Amino acid sequence: MDVNAAVAAASAIAGLCTGVIAMLAFRWSERDQARPTRGSLHTDDVLPPGVDTVLSVLRSSAVVLDESDSVVKASSAAYALGLVRGGKLAVTPMLHMARDTRRDGEIRQVELDLPRRGTGRGEALAVSARVAPLGSRLVLLLVEDLTEARRIEAVRRDFVANVSHELKTPVGALSLLSEAVMGANDDPEAVTRFAGRMQIEATRLTNLVQELIDLSRVQNDDPLEDAEPVRVDVLAAEAVDRCRHQAGAKQISMTVGGAADLSVWGNRGQLAAALGNLVENAVNYSQDRTRVGIVAQRVAAPGGDFIEIAVTDQGLGISEKDRERIFERFYRVDPARSRATGGTGLGLAIVKHVAASHGGDVTVWSSEGQGSTFTLRLPEAGAGSKRRDHRSRADEEPDAVDVDDDQPHQTFLTSDPIPAPEVLP
Repeated sequence: MDVNAAVAAASAIAGLCTGVIAMLAFRWSERDQARPTRGSLHTDDVLPPGVDTVLSVLRSSAVVLDESDSVVKASSAAYALGLVRGGKLAVTPMLHMARDTRRDGEIRQVELDLPRRGTGRGEALAVSARVAPLGSRLVLLLVEDLTEARRIEAVRRDFVANVSHELKTPVGALSLLSEAVMGANDDPEAVTRFAGRMQIEATRLTNLVQELIDLSRVQNDDPLEDAEPVRVDVLAAEAVDRCRHQAGAKQISMTVGGAADLSVWGNRGQLAAALGNLVENAVNYSQDRTRVGIVAQRVAAPGGDFIEIAVTDQGLGISEKDRERIFERFYRVDPARSRATGGTGLGLAIVKHVAASHGGDVTVWSSEGQGSTFTLRLPEAGAGSKRRDHRSRADEEPDAVDVDDDQPHQTFLTSDPIPAPEVLP
């Protein structure tokens, strides 16, 4: 009997201990759930009803401060910008604005430049901060990141300044030349000379305006809306024909080689302009009696094959520091020579935009004194049957076809690649 009583007592004590442990575990769980999170450092009932939901859908970085300047609520974007650290607002000017607004209830707004978090290069974030009272005790801070908008505005401002400068040169020259013609009306030889110069400046002005129009079009239009398969050999023929006169005057040999029957997908007009700009640059910046080559080939890629069109010249080459900037608008490697050849500094910018809008890119290889190679990489038009046809013709060696008997220096080669550039005597 005593044994049964002892067992009963032990069971009662064990049950009591279990109950106590369970109660402590429940209390501990409740306390953990009540701890403040990163998005809400205080309990949610501090905020007026509905405010939390509104702040969660705002695009701006949002911070709510209480009367002791502690952060009641902060969005993840506020943490990413470095506005909140350790439960406090880390930007002193914004903190002073919040205190002033809490004191007099006035809405305040200011633009600030903040150090970029995690970088030691002195880069700044441009932000717009707006502080407003939220109820009787809280203050709401909304911060907009203006960095990208500022960058775009600077690019637009520089573009307008560059356009104005480029237009000023031929317009001023035309004005001076017209005055010279009026003053030399009794000298036919001088009038002829000045009129010739006026024609050159007028052509330069026309080319500049046209390239500005082309650049605006490739930036604003969607080329894939009117996309179609475009044969590479047709594009190359148009580019060669466009530069026929310049190449003939400098005795430059122009050849086209690589794989046959290749097509790219895109807007024919824009693609022709891009390849034409590359070939025209190659001719303009090459020495007399040299060679310009156009080679097309198919390149396999995981998402689908690409067509690479390489334009090679034997010019003076481009220095390493200039290669980083040649695709910028109005940038010229040699401004004096560019003006002599009629260059506007927009041709390569157009090529870059056309390549990007077609899902491709453009790259450059160059060595000073040896020449340059610009490679336009574009998605191939159509898979399946065209690829099978290409494989079936892989071992064929088509003969060279002369496209113009009157211009022996311009020859289309449909298979043999262009040899490595070398200056011809």
